[in-house]
Amino acid sequence: MKLDASVLRIDPAAEAERICVGLREVLTARLRRRGAVVAISGGVDSAVCAALAVRAFGPQRVLTLILPERDSASDSSVRAHALAAHLGVEPIEQDIAPSLEALGCYRWRDEAVRRVLPAYGDGWRMKLVLAGGIDGRINYFRIVAQSPDGARHEARLGLGEYLQIVAATSFKQRVRKTLEYFHADRMNYAVIGTPNRLEYDQGFFVKNGDGSADVKPIAHLYKSQVYALAEHFRLPSDIATAPPTTDTYSLPQSQDEFYFALPYQQMDLALWALDHDVPADDLARALGISEQNARHIYADIRAKRRTTAPLHLSPILLGEVHGVGGGAD
Repeated sequence: MKLDASVLRIDPAAEAERICVGLREVLTARLRRRGAVVAISGGVDSAVCAALAVRAFGPQRVLTLILPERDSASDSSVRAHALAAHLGVEPIEQDIAPSLEALGCYRWRDEAVRRVLPAYGDGWRMKLVLAGGIDGRINYFRIVAQSPDGARHEARLGLGEYLQIVAATSFKQRVRKTLEYFHADRMNYAVIGTPNRLEYDQGFFVKNGDGSADVKPIAHLYKSQVYALAEHFRLPSDIATAPPTTDTYSLPQSQDEFYFALPYQQMDLALWALDHDVPADDLARALGISEQNARHIYADIRAKRRTTAPLHLSPILLGEVHGVGGGAD
């Protein structure tokens, strides 16, 4: 079998119907909830999840939330409102920046940034960039910042600075999830999680943040397949074709720049190939890279699975509790 994008093809109509049947069964029989809450960001994953929820339950039983903050892309709320109008749902928008400010999100982040870039301050923008793993080295992060005059500044992050920046920015996902569950609780709704297979498999989520949900309808779907569902649902073109971004840092940033070894089309293929025991030389030919780099990519996938495995764990009990079940975050 030739390794190419055809291995990821699905029947979007059949898959959408299968997921919707599953959503209805989960909400009624297992969760016993009346509807669903979906936070929409203007990206394709949350858009497809919202479309699936509307297909499964009807627009009157789906609440969409738009939760921007000061670092959100200027057009993300615009796209989210366009999606809500397209799906026939009435969104609730709330700026979470005041909550993040009160919690110290921006202060803790900026304090860590200034330890490596002392001039960093008001009017600056920044992002984190991953390096190392695709070349067979240990992954490490660099900070890339832009001063108000447009000059670019870069520095390698130490572990302490990296952990503090990530811990601070994780407030964003956790505050959003708090609001999702507030609205879910007041309406007896379930919270829909939006990770795709790449994110779920590789631990690209915040525990008790965007990793928390009652049901995750697309966690089994590769990113390419999510785009296929977006096309099936005829979602607005600027959402259905938008490249994946983190929308976490103030400088524009792609997901592969921050976390994944490759752009999503190639990452999908690499993940599929690893799970199907495809030799590294076949992956190399499919991606047009060296066999050595293909081996490095496989190693990077395995390393992320190992290091992020705790994110998938339920709280660990140190004694047996009869009659009570649980699920992973």
